Amino acid sequence: MHDLGLLDPFPRIRLMQGLTPIQRLYRLEQVLGDRLRGVSVWAKRDDLMELGGGGNKLRKLEFLIGQAKDEGCDTIVAVGGVQSNFARLAAAACARTGLACELVLAQMVPRDSTIYQDNGNVLLDRLFGARVHILAKGEDPVAFANDRSAEISAAGRKAFMATLGGSMPVGCLGYVDCAFEVAMQSARMAVKFDEIVIPNGSGGMHAGLAAGMVIAGGDPSRIRAYTVLSPKEAAVSATVDKVNAVLALLSKEARVDAADLTISGGQLGGGYGIPTPAMVEAVRITGQSEGLLLDPVYGGKAFAGLLSDIEEGVIASGSKILFVMTGGSPGLYAYADALESN
Repeated sequence: MHDLGLLDPFPRIRLMQGLTPIQRLYRLEQVLGDRLRGVSVWAKRDDLMELGGGGNKLRKLEFLIGQAKDEGCDTIVAVGGVQSNFARLAAAACARTGLACELVLAQMVPRDSTIYQDNGNVLLDRLFGARVHILAKGEDPVAFANDRSAEISAAGRKAFMATLGGSMPVGCLGYVDCAFEVAMQSARMAVKFDEIVIPNGSGGMHAGLAAGMVIAGGDPSRIRAYTVLSPKEAAVSATVDKVNAVLALLSKEARVDAADLTISGGQLGGGYGIPTPAMVEAVRITGQSEGLLLDPVYGGKAFAGLLSDIEEGVIASGSKILFVMTGGSPGLYAYADALESN
């Protein structure tokens, strides 16, 4: 199924307990009925992790914190948007592993309400003990993080800088591992998923899954992604580069190009973190049919894309779909005004 021990050379700090479950969404299928055109939907519950409210970024952080510890770092400096799920989980992971954490949060979304700036993930960042730097609009978060890392070094400590979403090649290894995990669970369940549906933000999850699928001899185009951060062309280009960087990191000769990836720009709407009516509907449908929480920035838009592509026949009738629930539900509280007004 995959190369045994492929990831063993990389330092890793375990932050999750075992596999995350795959569950069929029977009630959603019942409620939507003919609208699904015979498509069956399962959810890979990467929101169900014990640490920090759960979410897909913990897979990346196992390897990022492993590398930081291996390099003798005592502080993680993580970069993200104000409501970054990666930042929240970096703070929680640092609390668990005894590292100091500084979060550099940029104004990536045009939402300046108090509920957005102080609630949701930001509230949890502080509860987990992180030092939070919320930048003014237009400030460069990477430059700020570099300056902070230099100050930390000057004080006799050592910082590890984790850039946007933790989507550095070593962080993507968490989703190489997840690709192997899904293949194993699929075999145990005797269910062959026709497509795996995900959001594409910083592209690290997509890159890891695609690289893992390539290594396992599968077709990475079966991963259907919806960009939530960049326009389609930029998302494709960035993700191709990341997949190939991961394959190179693993000393694999295989490479991918744009034709090997399936990325849709149809759910981006006004841009990153900007609500769309389709996202709000997807969040409500999933909540009201299954009691499951999709986040408004990533999963909500990806699930909206899944429903749209089923209805328009882009996804073949009768397909078996695995939707990766990436977590991020604390973001719902930061978007309460948008969710209530639509």
